[in-house]
Amino acid sequence: MEFYVLFEKMLQQLNAMPVADVEKVKPVVGQICQMLRVAKITSTSYANRRLEELDRGEVLIAYDSGVPCREIFNKRIVTQMMTIICCRVYMPEGAAPWTEREKEQLDLLINTTIVYVSRGRIQEVAERYAFLDDDGYHNLRYFIRQLHIFGQSGRLPGMAAMNFNLKHFSLVNQQVGRRSGSLVMLSFFRQVEDIVGQNGAVARMGGDNFVVLCQGDRLEQLLEFLAGTAIVYDFETGDRIMVSATAGIYLIPEGFVFSDVGDILDKIIAAMAAARNNGKEDVVYFSEEMKAQKEKMSRMQRVFPEALRREEFLVYYQPKINITTGELIGAEALCRWSHDGRIIAPGEFIPLLESGLDICKLDFYMLDHVCRDLRRWLDEGRKAVRVSVNLSRKHMLDIDLLKHLLEIVDRNCVPHEYIEVELTETTTDVEFRDLKRVVRGLQKQGICTSVDDFGMGYSSLNLLKEIPWNVLKIDRSFLPVATDSATSVRSVMFRNVVAMAQELGLECIAEGVETEAQVEILRANNCPLAQGFFFDKPLPVKDFEERLDRGSYEVN
Repeated sequence: MEFYVLFEKMLQQLNAMPVADVEKVKPVVGQICQMLRVAKITSTSYANRRLEELDRGEVLIAYDSGVPCREIFNKRIVTQMMTIICCRVYMPEGAAPWTEREKEQLDLLINTTIVYVSRGRIQEVAERYAFLDDDGYHNLRYFIRQLHIFGQSGRLPGMAAMNFNLKHFSLVNQQVGRRSGSLVMLSFFRQVEDIVGQNGAVARMGGDNFVVLCQGDRLEQLLEFLAGTAIVYDFETGDRIMVSATAGIYLIPEGFVFSDVGDILDKIIAAMAAARNNGKEDVVYFSEEMKAQKEKMSRMQRVFPEALRREEFLVYYQPKINITTGELIGAEALCRWSHDGRIIAPGEFIPLLESGLDICKLDFYMLDHVCRDLRRWLDEGRKAVRVSVNLSRKHMLDIDLLKHLLEIVDRNCVPHEYIEVELTETTTDVEFRDLKRVVRGLQKQGICTSVDDFGMGYSSLNLLKEIPWNVLKIDRSFLPVATDSATSVRSVMFRNVVAMAQELGLECIAEGVETEAQVEILRANNCPLAQGFFFDKPLPVKDFEERLDRGSYEVN
């Protein structure tokens, strides 16, 4: 009867404690083993059959008397999670065989041991699936749980929350290969975890995007690490690669009362978006201005569909001029929003639309209205010119982009030679491949393409080598000013970009031409095409039609 008393005591202890504290029942198990003349009991857990074949499992020693012994019994089961548990029982050397009653009691002990070990394995697997992604990183669900733990215990005030993104990590993958790139990312992540320590949390939101919760006194060290750290990617040679990050941070103030994870996640994501979009600061701290911007964005998302339906967005045309002949040779279509009795400049709404896919709807709307104007000008006998229409980089997500563009142009019966599509430089290898596909598809259809803001991206020369553009638009930041000498960096770069474009057979047009001195600089550098306020600002349709009818500008 004593066996069952001890056994009941063991069950009560096991049921009253977490699986992680199973060690605490060892004294009772030891008493039972001594009663049954058992020298040692072990259970080995294997995550799968392959690891069992390699004998790579986690061993739990339930009892060990330390005396010489031999294995005389083992039991193996496969759990519903397909993990494997093997329980082994050892008797002292020279001990008499078990009685039938002892065998029954031992079998009950072994089965119970297996049940609790398998429960522990299931809990571990559930924990792994719930809070780790496929690559072994803590995931967003884990981070949210940690926010709740810290928030409900009142420990968030004084801490820093962060959303960071590894800069240009696609280029790291290109340079060292995806396998080594994965090792680099994991090493970077582990080092961030080391800096943050136990009193914080680090998790991956997806791709190369991460979130952090850390003590305020760890923030300076963490930011120094994110600013740029050499990570070893080949341990045989010691070769390293520099990795850095862009970050959005929310410093959790004293008196902060936690109510929802959105109170923190929304702020760090907004700060991160500002860091990525402004192109100047790699680290941006959340501010109340960002909150106002987010509210403004929400309002925009609410009113945009109706504004589009009511055709509140207007096409303005900025002329393109041949500075040698004065001829109006083309125009760029630019958007203005007529809302509540005023004209809204694009800087007030384009960035908001670009935060989502609404910008793509606006781009298609603009192309359709440009095509309507072109068709009307041709029907009226006016001299039509080629008009360039901007497409956001967000369109690169659309595998059927070419089909959608052609449907709009052909529905309006516009000859393809009157349409030019302006695309900006890309910053990732995936976008670059899509850009190449779209440009080649447009060219096969006889639609002109131009690279906008040339020189502002990270792969400008490769952009010209790999993609068959028609037009190169040089960003205004490259245009020399009156104080630049002929040997200044800006003058040398401008002169050589123009020469290179012409040798490659590309039209070259300078944007942002605002002074007569800049026109003279274009002439001196054999750049005959210009666009800018010196000739005309963006014009409403009727004003632009007057310029079309006139046909040319006065040039000295």
